[in-house]
Amino acid sequence: MRCTRCREEAWVEVRRHNAAYCGDCFERFFRDQVERAIGHEKMFSKEDRILVAVSGGKDSLALWDVLLDLGYVADGLYIDLGIGEYSGNSRVMSERFAAARERTLHISSLDQSYGVTVPLIAEQTRRAPCSGCGLAKRYLFNREAAERGYDVVATGHNLDDEAATLLGNVLHWQSGYLARQAPVLEAEDAGLVRKVKPLYRLSEHETAAYAVIKGIEYVVEECPNAVGAKSILFKEALNLLERQSPGTKQTFLFGFLDKARSAFAEGDPHELRPCIECEQPTTTERCAFCRLLTETRQPKRPFRGRRRVRRGGGTGPRPAPAQA
Repeated sequence: MRCTRCREEAWVEVRRHNAAYCGDCFERFFRDQVERAIGHEKMFSKEDRILVAVSGGKDSLALWDVLLDLGYVADGLYIDLGIGEYSGNSRVMSERFAAARERTLHISSLDQSYGVTVPLIAEQTRRAPCSGCGLAKRYLFNREAAERGYDVVATGHNLDDEAATLLGNVLHWQSGYLARQAPVLEAEDAGLVRKVKPLYRLSEHETAAYAVIKGIEYVVEECPNAVGAKSILFKEALNLLERQSPGTKQTFLFGFLDKARSAFAEGDPHELRPCIECEQPTTTERCAFCRLLTETRQPKRPFRGRRRVRRGGGTGPRPAPAQA
């Protein structure tokens, strides 16, 4: 297989574009896709201060790397979620990357700042770990960026992530989430910092290939809390379709962004106000993160299981069958 551009031996195949690239040409392709995303969506300029949300994984570190190569002013933010050895390894990889490129990496610890961790949140609230984790990260991304004076938060969500999220939201018709699913979420006066996803045009396989070609060390293992997550199931379903019909993920996501998202956005009016406890932007009196902290810090109630409902409307154990 030969490189589509230079005809040298190809290293990376991009089937949805019916193309393949050698290492140098793939780097160029990757940068072109990121620049196209930034320009088309007007994500930020060279004058903006960008805070990259880094996890130590391939996507976020590849994003930070390519933004620096393109000449943007980009620092990193690592959030220590307290997920045992996994969080420790992720932090080390993030710190190594920042040191090698002589860039600032801000560290925010959920435990040190709020006295909770993702495992504790899951245990006390009986939420799925990914639910509490996602809520905490979104809150801290915005708070840290606003308090440190950054203009925009960039996350490493790729094409696979966005297509899987879209599939889940469509299957459950989550109209509020569909209204806000976009490569750019604009800043608002109430203190909401602009959020952008410059990798939304690139697949997970492509970000991994870029990291390998550039020699970026990253955490290979998946988060232990991700086992059984619905997002993985949605990715597997889309991967099956992609193997049979290359370009399915891109067509699905881009078609929604071009033709359907505006209809959901028009029907999603919301007014932000400061949370009465932390003063971060929220649509309710108390923000979801403050409510989560309260729920986590309350004594755990004993779990009694679900009560069975007998025919006729009563509750309690089902009566034993009559003996013949």
